[in-house]
Amino acid sequence: DAGEGNTAQFLVAEKIDLLCATKSPTGSCDFALYLGDNFYTDGVSSNNDAQFASKFEDPYADLDFPFYVVLGNHDYGEYPLNILKAQYQIEYHEESEKFYLPSRYYSVKKETIATFLALDTNSIMLKDLPETNPSEQKSWCLNEIAASDTAWNIAFGHHPYISNGKHGNAGGYEGLDEIPFELDITKIPRGAYVKEFMDEALCGKVDLYFAGHDHNRQWLEPQCGTEFIVSGAGAKNTDLVGRGTATYYEDDLTPGFLYVELSATTFIGEF
Repeated sequence: DAGEGNTAQFLVAEKIDLLCATKSPTGSCDFALYLGDNFYTDGVSSNNDAQFASKFEDPYADLDFPFYVVLGNHDYGEYPLNILKAQYQIEYHEESEKFYLPSRYYSVKKETIATFLALDTNSIMLKDLPETNPSEQKSWCLNEIAASDTAWNIAFGHHPYISNGKHGNAGGYEGLDEIPFELDITKIPRGAYVKEFMDEALCGKVDLYFAGHDHNRQWLEPQCGTEFIVSGAGAKNTDLVGRGTATYYEDDLTPGFLYVELSATTFIGEF
């Protein structure tokens, strides 16, 4: 949720650079997971939109490693939603050495240590639009997990499964279990679809799932056999609202990120 081009985004980038230089054995981090809402507030208008520079390349100019990117709801535009806006970011993947988004969802394998599954959760919420084809994404995800031979399977996407933030838990985003009847439910996103997808494709099948969407930092206690981390404070903060989900750590006061060291047997995360 860092696509603001604001002072906080630049300061977080400076801290990433400093931490990678001082903590990583190689003096640099290997890669970043970039969790969506890459360009506020209405996505990009072309594959050479100036926002690619002002809200991505410029803030992270000193970070010499790839960013594995997923799409957020703002990357599809505000209203009306526009699938083309997401496609422009995929096209920009061909232009940038740092912005890695070859398709709406994809996987990256890191030796024998981990397989990372990048999800397009916004298209899951738009289940009624045939262009997004969430059933195909679910089949792909299950096949990738079944074929994986790495020590870890880690998924990442924009929308959380559980969160104590404003947006809240899948199936009850914005505190709503159902969409108000006066709205046309065929034309708006629904968190119940995200819960259904994750219940069937992620729970107990991946070791950990990273999300953003809520602009704070949370390491939640595991549910359904999977660990859940929310890290959406890359450029701003929104309040935690206390939805009652147990956490090991949560903070809504400071912009920031999660630094991870991962081996075949150990996952260490530091906010």
